[in-house]
Amino acid sequence: MVKVVFVCLGNICRSPMAEGLFRKEVTEAGLTNEIEIDSAATGTWNLGKPPHRGTQAVLKKHGVDYQEMRARKISDADFNEADFIIGMDQQNLADLNELNSNPNVVIRSLMSFVPGQEDKDIPDPYYTGDFDETERMVTEGVKALLAYITQK
Repeated sequence: MVKVVFVCLGNICRSPMAEGLFRKEVTEAGLTNEIEIDSAATGTWNLGKPPHRGTQAVLKKHGVDYQEMRARKISDADFNEADFIIGMDQQNLADLNELNSNPNVVIRSLMSFVPGQEDKDIPDPYYTGDFDETERMVTEGVKALLAYITQK
């Protein structure tokens, strides 16, 4: 079983969007028994909240159920149990690397899996208001991540 945890600042916009869209890709690939998926935050101010209404709209459009999703903070257990911890931007990666105590977990940005997009951050739609751009980038990223995992 491969475990993937998507991480952003508050776990209400980008990381639950990535969790849901990746879950859809994994389901369509018939790999639900082989890949475990979750998401978390580096911050604590949204704990227990559902995804942002903009992320809900994106997930709903893709037929992804988000009813059980609730914001939570990344934990030591995530670093010890996950194979991949995927941040949405450089600040997420810096925060994750500071918190990490497991040299075996892979910490990378989502766009690092997309050829030619390796250095791009996924903008936070909480601040930009552009959920369409975030959806496009997250979709591209999760498809590339799944291809990477299935090739390994």
